[in-house]
Amino acid sequence: MVTAPPVIDFGPFYGYDTGRKAELVQQVRQACERHGFFQIINHRVPSDLQEAILHQAREIFSLPLHVKEKYSRAIEPVNLGYERLREQSFDNGTGDLKEGFYLCQELPPGHPLVGRFSLGLNKYPAEMRDLALFRSTVNDYHIAMADLALNIFRILAQTLDLKEDWFDGFCHDSANIMRLLRYPPQPADGLERGIGAHTDFGGLTILLQDDKGGLQVWDRESSQWADADPVPGALVVNLGNMLMRWTNDRYLSNLHRVINISGQERYSVPYFISGNLDYLVECIPSCKAETEEAKYPPIRVEEWLEARYSDTYGGVGVGELSRDVVSATH
Repeated sequence: MVTAPPVIDFGPFYGYDTGRKAELVQQVRQACERHGFFQIINHRVPSDLQEAILHQAREIFSLPLHVKEKYSRAIEPVNLGYERLREQSFDNGTGDLKEGFYLCQELPPGHPLVGRFSLGLNKYPAEMRDLALFRSTVNDYHIAMADLALNIFRILAQTLDLKEDWFDGFCHDSANIMRLLRYPPQPADGLERGIGAHTDFGGLTILLQDDKGGLQVWDRESSQWADADPVPGALVVNLGNMLMRWTNDRYLSNLHRVINISGQERYSVPYFISGNLDYLVECIPSCKAETEEAKYPPIRVEEWLEARYSDTYGGVGVGELSRDVVSATH
């Protein structure tokens, strides 16, 4: 029997009922161990902000191609701006059937983080209908997602028997990236991939998807793909390779893909929490016995991310850890 990632009520995090909070921690722990994915409701991200960022995604991709190319992510600063159709490739040799636009949290000129990996000055297309609205919506969404990410990490800390603020240092000055994505409709035969099977690179991803569907998550127990159907108002949360490594493989960074056979364009906004670039990721103490060796050596966040991005934009395909997961699950 195929089991989809669970829908979890995040509301108890904001309340005072210790019993409900304990239940939330247990639900998240089980989801991390079994799926590496879950959806959350009652997360306090306003629905009008969700719709506003999706509206801006629709508008930016409606711009002519020659205009979007002016803001290519290949132009300095790199890794910010427009990603053309089929530029990224996971398990499809022809490239993924999607286009994107990368946006970091806005930093003032001269900020010490400007110029570091995926951090710099955003490329805001002057051709947008209301550029000021686009910038303010992007900024508001960044603020809301960064705050939610910190709260999710505080629950994750409790699932690992750590103090609630254990991940705060990782989240401070995190290199968070928002991607606006458009998936054109594809043939119903399902042979095309909006995005091929992959695992995410960083610590945590929070995904806003529209109502078209198409996101699928690998269910290890049934060895089949499970649909992560959109739930009104919900956000999808999934763990990345960095967190899987950090927990000594106790938690799962799971394969997922998008196949858009809705017959319509699909829009989504994944928000990647990659962490403080100087943070050293090494095995969490509660994830191994005192006499047990960690499976992975320590690594700086920036070093890890640079290698993973090089994999998928350098034509190699699925990243090193993704290949390991594919081998283990197929």
